[in-house]
Amino acid sequence: MTIFNNIGQYLLMIKGMFSKPENGKMYWKEFMHQCSEIGIGSLGIVAIISVFIGAVSTIQTAYQLVSPLIPPSTIAQIVRDTVILEFAPTLVCIVLAGVAGSRIASELGNMRVSEQIDALEIMGINTKAYLIMPKIIGSLLMIPLLVVIAMALGIWGGRLAGSAAGILSGSTYDKGLLESFRPYNVIFALIKSYFFAFIISSIAAFYGYYVKGRGIGNRKGQYKSSSGQLYHDIVCGLYIVGVVIVNKRRALSHELRVSHIRKRIFFNKGKSPRLIVHSISHDRSKKHTKEIWR
Repeated sequence: MTIFNNIGQYLLMIKGMFSKPENGKMYWKEFMHQCSEIGIGSLGIVAIISVFIGAVSTIQTAYQLVSPLIPPSTIAQIVRDTVILEFAPTLVCIVLAGVAGSRIASELGNMRVSEQIDALEIMGINTKAYLIMPKIIGSLLMIPLLVVIAMALGIWGGRLAGSAAGILSGSTYDKGLLESFRPYNVIFALIKSYFFAFIISSIAAFYGYYVKGRGIGNRKGQYKSSSGQLYHDIVCGLYIVGVVIVNKRRALSHELRVSHIRKRIFFNKGKSPRLIVHSISHDRSKKHTKEIWR
């Protein structure tokens, strides 16, 4: 029954946030303060992690792609899509669950155990709207911005590592970044970041707002908030990735029904390898063959 009690308290907390502000200027001041704490306060760790993520992705991808038939610009494409789709939104939000989430939980927990929240309620202030809503809205604004910054820094870190290690030149890397780019990947990453931002801020605020006890209870509230955010992030991330995989499989099966492609590589004496591509449609009378000399 504890889990149903927590879910009910969580929903009532979200419902209690939506009320008319007693003083709009104070709410705006608190909102800007939370944007500064969550965004600027977490910028350093996000920048460091993002650069190293891009650098490691480039080096590991280059070690795997050893076939001479694969152009070096493919490394940039793989790093770009990996950083945009998974590394930037997922890993950055997991880090922010510990950085920003613990900050929110500890701030509200200290106010609860020191009876500051009770004093605000006696003064007639809606503490849920004044203390929790600015944190959630600030997270919804700043965390996606941090994810966008992480995307740019991750791609730049990959370019820096590729040039420094002699894997591929900067011009080749830039060329690969522009090949087969899908803007929907950025939109999908931002959707994930908004989900994660709401989960991180709301769960941290919930455990901090309803913490019980003094020092030990406050630390338990911080631990529960961080672990709860991590579990919810993993579940939501797996669900979103599963939806995308199902949609891609449907699209792929449709393409395979339209045309079936076979590729063969064979060698002739004294000649370079030749790649033969057969494209067979539903109409068996039509068969297209294309030869690519490399």
